[in-house]
Amino acid sequence: MKITYDDQDDILHIEFSKEPIIKDVSHGWNVNIGFGTKGIVEITILEAKAGGYWPLENAKELLLLAA
Repeated sequence: MKITYDDQDDILHIEFSKEPIIKDVSHGWNVNIGFGTKGIVEITILEAKAGGYWPLENAKELLLLAA
């Protein structure tokens, strides 16, 4: 797993694998989940700090959002 945060643009990107993405699903305007054949490949959240997703003190909420 790789977690990156762009402070300038307030974008949180969580990569679970390098598997190719075969399907993207948006949850609201700011959360995008990329799926591969084996499940979730990555999650991208726009305005992550503004939305309370960064820092990852509330990681449980993020995982529930992805489920």
